[in-house]
Amino acid sequence: MRSPDPSFRCASFRMTDSAGEPTRIRMRRLGGTSVEGACKRIGFRLGNPDERLKLIRYLILVAALGALAVRAPRLGMRPMHTDEAVHADKFGTLLENSAYEYNPNEYHGPTLNYFTLIPAWLSSANKYTEITEVTLRIVPVLFGVGLVALTVLTAEGLGLAAVVAAMLVALSPAMVFYSRYYIQEMLLVCFTFGAIACGYRYVRSRRLPWAILTGVFAGLMHATKETAIIAFAAMGLALVLVFLVQRSRVAASSAAWRWLCPDTERTIAKAFGLDAATRQAQESLAGVRPLHVALGLAAAIIVSALFYSSFLTHPRGILDSYVTYANYLGRAGGENTRHVYPWYYYLRTLLVARYGHGPIWTEGWIVLLALAGVVSAVKGTRVGLMDPKLVRFIAFYTVTMTVVYSAIPYKTPWCLLSFLHGMILLAGVGAVALLAWARRPAGRIAVLVLLMVAAGHLAFQTYRANFVYHADSRNPYVYAHPTEEIFTAVEKVKEYAGLGGLGLSEHVPIQVAVPGDDYWPLPWYLRALKVEWRSDVPEQVGPLILISDKLEGALTQRLYVDTPREKWQMYLYLFDAPYYVWARPQVKLLGFVRKDLWDEHAARQSDANELLEGKRGGETPTTGNNVRQQ
Repeated sequence: MRSPDPSFRCASFRMTDSAGEPTRIRMRRLGGTSVEGACKRIGFRLGNPDERLKLIRYLILVAALGALAVRAPRLGMRPMHTDEAVHADKFGTLLENSAYEYNPNEYHGPTLNYFTLIPAWLSSANKYTEITEVTLRIVPVLFGVGLVALTVLTAEGLGLAAVVAAMLVALSPAMVFYSRYYIQEMLLVCFTFGAIACGYRYVRSRRLPWAILTGVFAGLMHATKETAIIAFAAMGLALVLVFLVQRSRVAASSAAWRWLCPDTERTIAKAFGLDAATRQAQESLAGVRPLHVALGLAAAIIVSALFYSSFLTHPRGILDSYVTYANYLGRAGGENTRHVYPWYYYLRTLLVARYGHGPIWTEGWIVLLALAGVVSAVKGTRVGLMDPKLVRFIAFYTVTMTVVYSAIPYKTPWCLLSFLHGMILLAGVGAVALLAWARRPAGRIAVLVLLMVAAGHLAFQTYRANFVYHADSRNPYVYAHPTEEIFTAVEKVKEYAGLGGLGLSEHVPIQVAVPGDDYWPLPWYLRALKVEWRSDVPEQVGPLILISDKLEGALTQRLYVDTPREKWQMYLYLFDAPYYVWARPQVKLLGFVRKDLWDEHAARQSDANELLEGKRGGETPTTGNNVRQQ
């Protein structure tokens, strides 16, 4: 084949730019000076991105402030979930005894407990009884806000897509709901994104501090929850796939260029800074120093070891942090757990969810925009300031996380946050890509309207999920959650506390009996009182007892069959008709109070009413006046 004429005009071809990405250019002349001019013109069209980056970072910080405004209000309005109450109890031990021992069978990693010390100290709380729901839940709130703020670190790689992603994280119903939940999930997602963002900054700059920060975040991931291993595997696979795709694209581009313009390949490569050595360096991540990698790994190991060893006071915790995977691998496979659901559970929750006669819930906007982001990643073209390699990494990582979490039989709704955040990043990419693909003004206006509608709908659902259906089982993110009737039970118990010394000493404890020790979150709400927690009916029934409806027959047996007739005591229902409360959906809780204590309580209430009315003889309260029929 004859070589092209050097004076050939209007040649059009694809090649790679300084970032190793395909770029289509048109030149009137293939030659040294004209190529340099074309390079200058391309650089001029791209412009200096510094001012745009400043604006993008500013908008992300505004989104972070908005995220705080959405997440912080009324943190105590929702009843404590069982898991929240258990973690609170573990934190109480740390707060009062300055001791924490990692349990490889339950409760996950220690970072949640240790970071909660900060708001506890700031509020001058030194005892378990002095902390509140706000003390606890402000921790995931701040990490949820931090997740939004960390998007700043990807501004150079995602451009405007970072702003869209930050706004979606701030507005996502699931993200907001679990940012107000005292569990490890929001910390894990924040640390995971921190590792990805800092790792990306290191790849761009090759500076040691970013390598160490990447390691710190990786160590915090491991010290937060055992499922961090899934994210580590997904990151590793995504890096390998990005490398393979990049190498294949560069090889294909080089072959095409040699076929089209063999005489000027060296000139173009030099002009764009793409000589063979540089291109190979970019492909193989050259410049990544082994010492930097080693120090990053050391930082990860040290951070993880410090937390699991309770800052070197419990060295066994370090070993247990790895032994635990034998237990959690079995649980992930569905062994010894009730939380087993089909593979489509998470996707159904995000796309369309409706329970009973409740409202329809959907975060399908995010999923659809994420699919557009995947298309953009597959195309590999640069849109605005976006780095195609970072977009590909996020796409591979998110798809891997989604597939793995869907394949694992063990499922709880908060676990979807780990891949939902990746979807949100891709949704930001998809939104910007749609704007770029819509070349006509009408098309761009339509995309902008669609984005505004999506944001508004997500915001509405966020309000509804967190402030209307916050403890309603028709909310897809409310899972095995106590009902607000738990407040009624606690209030009634506290009304009787102190009468006859009830709940003030171990000699006259409040008694709670629920099979399987399934009485949580009551230990949180009754933490200031002396309570005897049991899974069966006690031999000696005290003045006030709460029981599961499953134990009502056993209580009757204890009171009126096993007890001699001369020692019988009359017990009254503690709660108003229908004489029970729903602790959780399908879990009833009954209360009984001995008549002498009820009489004392009624007299005290009568005196209080008379003082309020300014006269004697006011009506006595009717609560609890139903005698238990035997």
